[in-house]
Amino acid sequence: MGDPTTLAIEVADGVARLRLDRPKAANAMNEAMWFELRDALRALDADPSVRVVVISGNGSHFCAGIDLSMLGGLTGTADPTSPGHGADALRRTILDLQECITAVERCRTPMIAAIRGACVGAGLDLAVACDLRYATRDAQFVLKEVDMGLAADVGVLQRLPHIVGEGVAREMAYFCRPVDGEQAEQIRLVNETLPDADALEDRVAGLAAELAAKSPLALRGTKYAITYARDHSVADGLEQIATWNGGQLVSADLQEAVAAFTEKRPGIYRD
Repeated sequence: MGDPTTLAIEVADGVARLRLDRPKAANAMNEAMWFELRDALRALDADPSVRVVVISGNGSHFCAGIDLSMLGGLTGTADPTSPGHGADALRRTILDLQECITAVERCRTPMIAAIRGACVGAGLDLAVACDLRYATRDAQFVLKEVDMGLAADVGVLQRLPHIVGEGVAREMAYFCRPVDGEQAEQIRLVNETLPDADALEDRVAGLAAELAAKSPLALRGTKYAITYARDHSVADGLEQIATWNGGQLVSADLQEAVAAFTEKRPGIYRD
């Protein structure tokens, strides 16, 4: 993977900061950004020194959604000589874009979204794929697709109901009304609302540092178990975590955690 042109990435002290970097376009996701995001997350996931990833946007906004020029280009996949072939090509494109967002959820490390300004359309898809979301009071969350004449198709309709409940998700999807930061906290779309961008940065930096100090194996196992349980029965989830801990429970991280607790000191875990 070459250096991304639409993202800014830095890694320090176990925390990767991944910033969408098209501030003049309110970080709208053009074609390059979709696939650079996927490739960057795969690379960060493979880096053992990365224990937490924080996703935010450079400038005043998190993400204004899919770039309209890209959205218009998707209609070019239609084939007037064979609608079936055109439909098949468009389906493949949508599946590729879904993978770009699902890469967030598949990343083994905790993913924190730090949201200010617009979080619209594909930006909301990106946010709800993260483990944790923190926002400023003036953030604006909008599930915009119905007002644009289409159904959202890269993950928000599948993930949002598990976060805010089906009724609230339907209301957001059908009416496309903005939800500000304080409302987002009330409906549990975000974990916490902060008064401004500086407070958001400080809060998320502190949380990321706290998570980076914990056992990476324990966090990976916990993230996987919660995501797995969302999509399976309780019995399936119990079977999964038993199998997981059958292979992971006896580890250097467990020994270090017990020693650190006994000696009343912070744990020191290998990458």
